[in-house]
Amino acid sequence: MKSTPEEIRERFDCEVERFSNLQTGQSATMDAPLVLELICGAAAATNPNARALLDVGCGAGNYSLKLLRQLRGLDVTLVDLSQPMLDRAVERIEKERHGRITPIHGDIREINLPDSSHDIIVAAAVLHHLRTEAEWEMIFRRFHSCLRPGGSIWIADLIEHDLSAIQKMMWERYGTYLSQLKDEAYRDAVFNYIEKEDSPRSLLFQIDLLRRVGFKNVEILHKNSVFAAFGALKA
Repeated sequence: MKSTPEEIRERFDCEVERFSNLQTGQSATMDAPLVLELICGAAAATNPNARALLDVGCGAGNYSLKLLRQLRGLDVTLVDLSQPMLDRAVERIEKERHGRITPIHGDIREINLPDSSHDIIVAAAVLHHLRTEAEWEMIFRRFHSCLRPGGSIWIADLIEHDLSAIQKMMWERYGTYLSQLKDEAYRDAVFNYIEKEDSPRSLLFQIDLLRRVGFKNVEILHKNSVFAAFGALKA
């Protein structure tokens, strides 16, 4: 059985400091600083006149903080399952913001977002907690609905591969990365919580789903082993 939202919340309540570093991001994520740079750069480039950002699974606020340094007038809506994460994000963003901050404590699957209310959505290291295909489609349709025309969504996340041989190869590469980052015990600990908590889908599944719910001009920014960064525009 996979972790419940409550079990996931409890773990992340204790991880605030690890998620509060703009230079390293979450170290267990390959290329985390590069992906942060690419996602925020792409969002700013495609929506330079954006007024409202939705940061889903905001964690300690790294993506909002980085983007606010490029688009300084943004109103920011922060969504996270963990209240301590949300509190830290607000604390950090307060020092940079010129617009409003709206923190929402809860599960994105249970939050109603107004239609055409945001110009940019960022969802980093959060969607892999979705379970069923119906949940994935519901959330992607919700993202499409709450974006204004011309708005964009940018996703950075753990992914799987449809071919089992490729998944095995990429998983071994990720294991090597984790072992070199710390040691084999750390690798095993990361693998264990991924097995318990996460249910990622392939990059192609998510690209196809973005198109199916109405997004256009899908772009892949980066892919390394079992991580990818990508996005799309609403027509």
